[in-house]
Amino acid sequence: MVQAFAFYLFAIVVIASGVMTIAARNPVHSVLWLILAFFNGAGLMLLLGAEFIAMLLVIVYVGAVAVLFLFVVMMLDVDFAELRAGFARYWPIGALLALVLLAEMVFAVVAWSAGGISVSPRAPVAHDMPNIQALGAVLFTRYLYIFEAAGLVLLVAMIGAIVLTHRTRRDVRPQNVSKQVRRRPEDAVRMTRPPVGQGVEL
Repeated sequence: MVQAFAFYLFAIVVIASGVMTIAARNPVHSVLWLILAFFNGAGLMLLLGAEFIAMLLVIVYVGAVAVLFLFVVMMLDVDFAELRAGFARYWPIGALLALVLLAEMVFAVVAWSAGGISVSPRAPVAHDMPNIQALGAVLFTRYLYIFEAAGLVLLVAMIGAIVLTHRTRRDVRPQNVSKQVRRRPEDAVRMTRPPVGQGVEL
């Protein structure tokens, strides 16, 4: 009874926070709703017995990704009124995609209820094997190539972000370290010795 109540509570909060993430007008509020969705998703993972995935949701997504989104949104000077200017013309495409996704979900639920999809209720692992050990055994044996491909994709994304960050910009004055090191005191200091009562001439 307690588990069922906790499941419905977490599920309702996840759905509500997901809807508010999309519907919120303030992007900072959207990120905060997203953090709430991650926390409740971690609660659902705990109910399923996947403690490692729950900790990943809290530590990686909430502690790194969502907080990074929050800081980026707060620091960027984005004109959101200008971004929403042409929002109405994309309503037909968005509604069509929403109907397609809704039809796919209804089809999946009906097929699963009819028994067309054979889903095992429990993973074929030993009862005495910890959750992290079982996940690692599957990840580094059966899904090893997919795991390495995901690592390569993240590596390419990281290199692309570094290249975009370190591009040459003409609107800023870059720092010339070698010129600063070669600078002598005679080039930086000028002794004028003005007489008493006379200011310094610039």
